[in-house]
Amino acid sequence: MPMKQDDGDLDSLVRKRIRALRVAQGWSLEELARRANISQSSLSRIENGRRRLALDQLVTLARALDTTLDQLVETASDDVVVSPMIDSAHRLMRWPVKGDPGVSVVRQRLTEPPPDNPARMRAHPGREWLVVLSGTAVLLLGNRRFRIETNQAAEFPTMLPHAIGAEGGPCEILGIFDRDARRGHQRDGNGERTGDRDGRASRA
Repeated sequence: MPMKQDDGDLDSLVRKRIRALRVAQGWSLEELARRANISQSSLSRIENGRRRLALDQLVTLARALDTTLDQLVETASDDVVVSPMIDSAHRLMRWPVKGDPGVSVVRQRLTEPPPDNPARMRAHPGREWLVVLSGTAVLLLGNRRFRIETNQAAEFPTMLPHAIGAEGGPCEILGIFDRDARRGHQRDGNGERTGDRDGRASRA
């Protein structure tokens, strides 16, 4: 059964997706045609829009490209661009992640070093990934101390007692929390990296 042609955007998207997936695998037209058991000329016409998209061929191509029919014909989201929610008090921005509501992305400016007192380090279930956008950050993780420079990243389980701060001046970090880590931060302060009582943003 041929795919409906009344949605030109979807039709074009599917063709581009087939080509992009093939190129990402490093396959020639000949290689994908062989794996999908269709002729090379048919595949070329499918990619170039000179042949109608048939459901049986899409199923075969999806399988050959190690994906599913649903993913192959998935439409693009309308709300691609998301504006940040700004928390001026804690000097951070936060973005929701539509694909996984349990994930939270946070951008924060740090100006103080991490706390000297191990009792002020925090631990909770989950995992966190962060990248330093500018400046130098210091991550205290358990009994270890890590210096993270601009464009370097760190990933760690948040069950390890941890804290983060700046070294040698302000730094900006971008952090990504999984569902459990996000919940842990919510318990510590409404989902944000809350500062200490003197206003220092010193927690990871």
